[in-house]
Amino acid sequence: MERRKILITSAVLTTLLVGGAYAQDKAAQQAEVKAKAMQTLQEFYKADPAIKDVVSKAPGYAVFTTYGLSFGVGGAGGKGLAHDSKSKKDTYMSIAQASAGLQIGASDTRYLFVFNDTKSLADFIDSGWDASAGAGAGAGTRKEDSNVKAGAIVFTGGQAYVLTKAGLQAGVALGGSKVWKDKDLN
Repeated sequence: MERRKILITSAVLTTLLVGGAYAQDKAAQQAEVKAKAMQTLQEFYKADPAIKDVVSKAPGYAVFTTYGLSFGVGGAGGKGLAHDSKSKKDTYMSIAQASAGLQIGASDTRYLFVFNDTKSLADFIDSGWDASAGAGAGAGTRKEDSNVKAGAIVFTGGQAYVLTKAGLQAGVALGGSKVWKDKDLN
């Protein structure tokens, strides 16, 4: 009987300690994603100052950083957040991309989605986002070489911007992107 109490007490304490560590880890991950998102916004503003005005007037935006590789078959992934400007609420999200075709490269790419209305923002957060892509190229070797492309991604309810920070991606490929809520960070 005594041994059973010790086992149950140990299990409960372990669960509480692991849960507390997970909460701290979650908070640290959220802080890291938010800091990266704010840094990415500043990079967009620096590359094209007009974007700051567009974002400030929008009901919301989403910003992501991805890292990817491709050699015939490609993939990229990253994290970001969607921000509701009215409620000031952040929703942590993930992004994944896959492609196949005549392509080669590696890149560090940023995405900014600016929403025209609250419904489009809510749909993006609640339902995620899927898109397919055609051909594209981007290059950047230093921070000063960053380039912003508006309209490179088409979606209903807003405008998207792409910023290639470093690397080179070139080719023609069929591919897709998926954005969804990060259940571990929300």
